Amino acid sequence: MPGVVVRVWLPDRPGALGLVASRIGAIGADIVGIDVLERSEHVAVDEFAVLLPDRDLISLLVREIEEVDGASVEQWREVGTFPDPGLDALESVERLSEAGTPTELVQRLVDSVRTEFAADWAVMLSGDVAIAASGEEVPHASVLEALAAGTAASPVVAAGDAGPDDLAVAPLPKGDTVLLVGRAGHPFRRRERRQLLALARIADRVAAILSHQSLD
Repeated sequence: MPGVVVRVWLPDRPGALGLVASRIGAIGADIVGIDVLERSEHVAVDEFAVLLPDRDLISLLVREIEEVDGASVEQWREVGTFPDPGLDALESVERLSEAGTPTELVQRLVDSVRTEFAADWAVMLSGDVAIAASGEEVPHASVLEALAAGTAASPVVAAGDAGPDDLAVAPLPKGDTVLLVGRAGHPFRRRERRQLLALARIADRVAAILSHQSLD
């Protein structure tokens, strides 16, 4: 059965989620997971992991969801394996903890976040130098520096509460090092931004441990 992840804007009112679930079930699809990405006073952004009996039902799936008053499909994508945010984050931490040197750690971090967030590219930038990168279309260092500078002045970006749709940023606690992750056509949401910040903080602590061990 084809697997589809559907990102839906829902009115944040009692019963809205149930109505969407009912519409999905009405076409013979099976909901195997729901991830809450963002929630405000009036709107929630949820991702539904859905198994469809047939790929040809994707258009009907979108139409059925949008029949619910106030619901809107932001984006959908076919997947071979459904993401599991909790497990994916733990596996990323495990990979980081197995790094033997700070250089290996940084490369593991950018590789992990690019995979975990289904991103186009991920870069660790120190000043104006990209010290590790992952992806085939990584922007030029001067563009990365401008992106880092443009977002650094915003407290809401630093807190993971907002940011450009196609960019997530995680400044490391010390120095002028920042992790940048780019993804076109699939906007970053608050839960993802905060998860990225948490991974960057963990990587920073692992780096401190590795640096201390190298001095012993």
